[in-house]
Amino acid sequence: MELRQLTYFEAVVRCGGFTRAAGDLRVAQTAISAQVRRLESELGVTLLARTTRRVRLTEAGELFLDRARRVLAELAAARDEAAQVADVVRGSVAVGTTGVLGGLDLPAVLAGFAARHPGVTLSLRTGLVDALAGDLAAGELDLVLGPVHPGPPSGVLVTPLSDDRLVLVTPPGRAGGDLTAFAGEPFVCLPVGSGLRELLDGLAARLGVDLPVRFEASAPDGVRDLVAAGLGVAVMAASVVERPGPAVGVHEVVPPTSHPPFGVLHRSSMSPAARALHTWMIRSAGPPPGREHRPGTTGPRR
Repeated sequence: MELRQLTYFEAVVRCGGFTRAAGDLRVAQTAISAQVRRLESELGVTLLARTTRRVRLTEAGELFLDRARRVLAELAAARDEAAQVADVVRGSVAVGTTGVLGGLDLPAVLAGFAARHPGVTLSLRTGLVDALAGDLAAGELDLVLGPVHPGPPSGVLVTPLSDDRLVLVTPPGRAGGDLTAFAGEPFVCLPVGSGLRELLDGLAARLGVDLPVRFEASAPDGVRDLVAAGLGVAVMAASVVERPGPAVGVHEVVPPTSHPPFGVLHRSSMSPAARALHTWMIRSAGPPPGREHRPGTTGPRR
């Protein structure tokens, strides 16, 4: 029995026939047919029931398919590990990111990885975490960085990197206080569909007050800029206002409200290049969970 026989057999089942499997593997159909028949001969059973219109698994084929896929998965994992040990990683990795990075210096992380793995081509896309997670599940992205909200799409796994906190952000010099004291005042937030908007709406519903969003920004830094200009107040991740930017007042949220942790989202099966970048991000993660943040006023942009 040869590994290519398992590969051809699995491809025929996955693609629904010999012709499609040949196209997927870029191998002559006659070669695939011959190897699958040889596999059946060696096993002494019929794995595929063939008709002029379609191919279907026999009972023996169904049992054998599960074992074959396990063998092929183990082989792929062994190849990935060997490549990482040899530090020879090639390919491409598409990364999605939100404006909330939990203290991670993403440009420095990507630059460091690129220097270590020149054979990997990196690309970066920004957006809201729910949309990026959907693109990840669809295979359009390999990794997504951002706040980790409950209920990621099916097939998407999460590696937490650091904790974050929700803070009240006001124009400079303005006092904080209970959120109910800000009822009816203009709020600044991200658009509907964002995790931050969901947090704000949830706070308003829980407190039974109106926290109207009068100004929307496409990114967290834009929210901060609008608050600094005196157009409203906002609740946002502490890690965002800890970055250099225009002066704003930073206060504890009363009543205290948690913010989702920051992490990296990925599929259960990753390419060697994506797995290498995933490992690099974990090693390069910013301040550890539980870092302290002092309420007050942040300084001007540096």
